[in-house]
Amino acid sequence: MPHGTALPARYAVFGHPVSHSLSPAIHRLFGEQCGVALEYAAVDAAPEAFADAVHRFLSGAHGVNVTLPHKAAAFALADERSAAASRAGSANVLTRLPNGRLAAHNTDGAGLVRDLTERQRCALAGARVLLLGAGGAARGVAWDLLDAGVQELTIANRTADTAAALAGSLGVTRARAHYWQDLAELGRFDLVVHATSAGMLGQRLELPGSLVGPRTVGYDLSYGAGAQGFLDWARSAGARTACDGLGMLVEQAADAFALWHGRRPDTGPVYARLRTAA
Repeated sequence: MPHGTALPARYAVFGHPVSHSLSPAIHRLFGEQCGVALEYAAVDAAPEAFADAVHRFLSGAHGVNVTLPHKAAAFALADERSAAASRAGSANVLTRLPNGRLAAHNTDGAGLVRDLTERQRCALAGARVLLLGAGGAARGVAWDLLDAGVQELTIANRTADTAAALAGSLGVTRARAHYWQDLAELGRFDLVVHATSAGMLGQRLELPGSLVGPRTVGYDLSYGAGAQGFLDWARSAGARTACDGLGMLVEQAADAFALWHGRRPDTGPVYARLRTAA
């Protein structure tokens, strides 16, 4: 929904911490490309202050992006929720509607699929996919991977019950949970998606190399230093390519931009600029 003249072109990303976020730079570049004048800030809000901070900001603004650890809280805060947000149980976009109500949407899964299929040349139809983790990040992309036609979605998490709950919520036999300690017995996958918080927390990631073959794509949903441990593992295991989540970040941002401004920017130049600067 394009925003009208009644609402100022003010936007922000809310997180905790959030100083590392590339979202302000991405949306400013999108605005320059599309001729949209906008202000975009980064707001660090502690969990207990998130709801009040968002309401205060959106009382005079049009929309916000939401990153860790607030995506579930953003979903709960909304008056209306898109199908993508409802399936994930989380939101990374909140939009103030003309009637003052808040609408939640989740563009993470669509952003991942677009980056994988268009930029990384990773065919998802018929693929065997391993999803490491079963928290909010994993929930945000699991449905879209299934929609893209993956043949098998294996979910592994250190807490087995959480993996089983996510697999069960997907409601299809193509999605199944496995114990983390059984990873070495699962064979090779076409795509291994890392969605745990291990890298962000600086924890050592120990995974069996048997998960990877010469055609495997390794993909970490995070970017920057937090993704490095997984990327190093994927490369050393012999993956065809190992990618961080920068492309996903740019693609999900473009979907949010289109929601707010009625036009989807060309993500290629923005991705290339950020990659060169990284």
